[in-house]
Amino acid sequence: MLLVDTNVFLEVMLGRPKRESCAAFLGVLRGGGREGVVTDFTIYSIMVILEWAEKLPELRIFLSALSAYKGLAIYPISLEEKLAAVKLAIEGEFDIDDALQYVCARTLKAEGVVSLDRHFDGHEVPRIEPASLSATE
Repeated sequence: MLLVDTNVFLEVMLGRPKRESCAAFLGVLRGGGREGVVTDFTIYSIMVILEWAEKLPELRIFLSALSAYKGLAIYPISLEEKLAAVKLAIEGEFDIDDALQYVCARTLKAEGVVSLDRHFDGHEVPRIEPASLSATE
């Protein structure tokens, strides 16, 4: 099981440079070819960012589409995980966003964090590029 970082979804929705590889990976999850988890924090973050970008119609499509993903579950972050994330942020390992994702990945014993963010490199739970997962499926 993989933890999917916020930037994988945003790359597609905001038309950023790596959108094709991210879309291909998300297609694998949609079809159930791999199992992934997205945190409730990721969903809230996407909601805020898309509202700021004045993309509320796209947000409605995104939220509606989540239930169609055969290989994706939504993970609610516990208070204990939030506290552990703050500890990591205080220690300087991650900023709070990445710390939340990383703590959840550890809790879930994820195979990796699917992300474009290099801040996850060099840690116990590895970062996996979306392109490496979509190319092999």
